[in-house]
Amino acid sequence: MPLPKLNLDATRTTVSGLSSGAYMATQVHMAFSSHVAGVAMIAGGPYACAQGNLETALSRCLNPAGENPPDVDALVENARSRAGSGALAPLEGVADDRVFVMHGTLDATVGTAISAAAAEFYRKLGVAQVVEDNAREMAHTFPTEATGTACTDSEAPYIGKCGFDGAGELLAALYADKPATPTTAAGELRRFDQKAYLPDGKDAMLADIGFVYVPKSCAAGETCGLHIALHGCQQNADAVGEAFARDAGYNRWADARHLVVLYPQTRASYAPLNPKACWDWWGYSGSDYDTRQGVQLRWMANAAAALGAPLE
Repeated sequence: MPLPKLNLDATRTTVSGLSSGAYMATQVHMAFSSHVAGVAMIAGGPYACAQGNLETALSRCLNPAGENPPDVDALVENARSRAGSGALAPLEGVADDRVFVMHGTLDATVGTAISAAAAEFYRKLGVAQVVEDNAREMAHTFPTEATGTACTDSEAPYIGKCGFDGAGELLAALYADKPATPTTAAGELRRFDQKAYLPDGKDAMLADIGFVYVPKSCAAGETCGLHIALHGCQQNADAVGEAFARDAGYNRWADARHLVVLYPQTRASYAPLNPKACWDWWGYSGSDYDTRQGVQLRWMANAAAALGAPLE
């Protein structure tokens, strides 16, 4: 089944993610900031932290011990250079955007300093609206009010019963100009063929099937926004089924805020080496993985355009 063509307001496109999904979210934002109005990261770090190197990704960009943290000034200069060359969108696009950074105090996978570096990166780029939420007692997990495993654990499906609504918090930060009250998720979670949006037929290291949540109002032709929600490592459909797309908490807010939610899905592989089905934030899909020419980012642009919210 293809993605539905909907009546979307392209100025209301935002992106969020957990862990590797958080790193991919900032790549989507930086590549297409002219058309992406905000980004939310849970347990993620600054753009281009890994510098195309897996060893750097593991040692510097997860770094729960806090040793040898990312050089934010160098990463900012790298972003400015890439934007100047056209590898990223012009940096004027980020100035009025909203950025939300969340990190749990019990996270033993991604260090506190890493998320702090993500916030610092955006502040040094001149983004005026950067909100940090770093005092929650949660592990490396996506927080919900009452769904999933214990909030103190980091285990499949990596959705934690933390007593607060992470999806609601991040969407409130990204759409702060439009207050909303949550409803029940009365729309439809649809499956779609991800292969149909491969850029020039190139393998984007994605699963065959992805998900999109469409509220009834959006399906009926009302003007809606688009939110792209990116799962973490080992949280793809092959590993946890529809758990992230159904239970992370986005969908009831999507109904309230009139948002279509796109849930792309990765796949695990050993060639290239990605056994945990992470999003590419260190370069397994090619040296241009975190630029506008990266195959996964080009796939995102194709899928968003098919829904009615072009990123380019």
